[in-house]
Amino acid sequence: MDQIVDKSAVAIDTDTVKKPIERPSQKEVEDAVRTLLRWTGDDESREGLLDTPSRVAKAYRELFSGYDADPADVLGRTFEEVSGYDDMVIVRDIPFFSHCEHHMVPIIGKAHVGYLPDGKVLGLSKIARVVDIFAHRLQTQESMTSQIAHAIQDSLEPRGVSVLIEAEHMCMAMRGIKKQGSTTLTTTFTGAYKDDPQEQMHFMSLVSKDQ
Repeated sequence: MDQIVDKSAVAIDTDTVKKPIERPSQKEVEDAVRTLLRWTGDDESREGLLDTPSRVAKAYRELFSGYDADPADVLGRTFEEVSGYDDMVIVRDIPFFSHCEHHMVPIIGKAHVGYLPDGKVLGLSKIARVVDIFAHRLQTQESMTSQIAHAIQDSLEPRGVSVLIEAEHMCMAMRGIKKQGSTTLTTTFTGAYKDDPQEQMHFMSLVSKDQ
């Protein structure tokens, strides 16, 4: 049976922990939605919109659930008995949706995450869960890419982490320049991936759509 290491007891620097933000009440959220409905020019009292404020509040709780989750909790349990395996581990084509922090409209894409183990490996589902945690927050794609990579690097302490995200931004497709179908790619490399171009190329070749 694989040995499991629990890192959840790691000391926390209280000086760097942000104080929780006081959330508005359910009524305040629903009133804000009614204000937005009036701003659009619609009638908040018409039948089709009567339950919209409560539905939006419920949807936002789900869409932004990443603020209530800590990636360290997900990444804190690792497996050490890996029969000496130390080559690349990649989880490719992880679908996600997020929301742009500038316009609060969707970002839809896929994440490709790889790492070079140093005696410990993660359960594969943990990587997808970490992607979801950061995706379920207001984001920029650049920040999300970096957050995923450094969360895995800090918790697992592998020889390196690589993250590639490709996504379409609805703030570019639905408004402004209105260019549907354009894709943005961002990468973050740590450790051996950052220091060794050959490791980067190996990762990029394995996540290529031509594979």
